[in-house]
Amino acid sequence: MTPSTPRESLCGLRARKKQRTRDALIRAALELFTAQGYEATTVDEIAAAVDVSQRTFFRYFSNKEEVTFAAQEMVEARFLEELRRRPADEAPLTALHSSVMAAWDDVAASIEPIIPVELHMRVYQMIESTPALLAAHMQRSCGLEEEVARMLARREGLDVDRDPRPRVLVGAFNGVMRAAGKAWSEGDDFTVTSIRELTRSYLDHIGPALDDDWHTARG
Repeated sequence: MTPSTPRESLCGLRARKKQRTRDALIRAALELFTAQGYEATTVDEIAAAVDVSQRTFFRYFSNKEEVTFAAQEMVEARFLEELRRRPADEAPLTALHSSVMAAWDDVAASIEPIIPVELHMRVYQMIESTPALLAAHMQRSCGLEEEVARMLARREGLDVDRDPRPRVLVGAFNGVMRAAGKAWSEGDDFTVTSIRELTRSYLDHIGPALDDDWHTARG
């Protein structure tokens, strides 16, 4: 193994320092948002909590919205990673179901180097109850939906612009996820276990919900 040069060591040190600063800004921002409200929190307050300047904050994030979704992006990345690894012969809906369950199972490993899971769940509640953030969340979901549809199309050897099935399936899946998230945010158990089980239950109802005759299914 070739030993690292002083220059390489210095670059590595700088990179780690930048990562620590970014992580600290995320945690400080989310703690402030959940404690005093998203709209009421300023960038100056976030920067002051980490003992850096406002200018430093904007080196890492373009605005408060971007830092709000930083941890959620890590969870989404875990979901996409799992989806890429699903067996090629697995049915698309099964692959989506398994991937989202794996992402919830690993949520702690995904985010705890930066923020505790309990804080992440409080942020989830805050997004659901803050109109500006909920609108941003819906917009981001559309982008993720398209990415997943294209991923499924590649996996199945389809042209997503000619065959609507990947987008139709992912649209239905995303709607179920939204319904589960809304039900969770309106309940009284805000744990990871609660949202995971609620998500599993809602996903298990996709098939029956798409049945042509609900009365027969109910009987």
